[in-house]
Amino acid sequence: MSEHIVSPKVYFAIFAALMIGTTLTVWAAFQNFGKFNIVIALSIATVKATLVVLYFMHARYSPKRTQLVIVCSVFWLAIMLALTLTDYDTRSHEMQPGVSRLDRPAAPYSFTA
Repeated sequence: MSEHIVSPKVYFAIFAALMIGTTLTVWAAFQNFGKFNIVIALSIATVKATLVVLYFMHARYSPKRTQLVIVCSVFWLAIMLALTLTDYDTRSHEMQPGVSRLDRPAAPYSFTA
C-alpha cells in the first residue's frame, strides 16, 4: 500500500484556514444575527471539521471504500440530527413571564418508591 505524501505547504495552508475559521468563530460569537446565530456557528464548525477530516486525517487521499464510510457516517448523522430537531420543534418553548426555568414545578410523575 502506497502512502500519499502531503507537502508541508498544504499543512500550513490548512492550519492558516483553521486559524481564520477560529477567529471568525470568535467574532461571530459576539455578533447578533438573530435566528441565524446557530446556522452561522454550525456552518463555520462544519467547514473547519471538513478540513480536519480531509487533510489531517488524510480522508482526501484514502481509498474509495473509506470515503464511502465517511459519507455514510455523515448521512447517518444528518438523519439523527433531523430526527432530534423534529422532536425539539414539536415541544412547547413558551415561558411564563417572571418564572424561571428552575422555578417550574417538577414532572407530574416520580420514580421514587
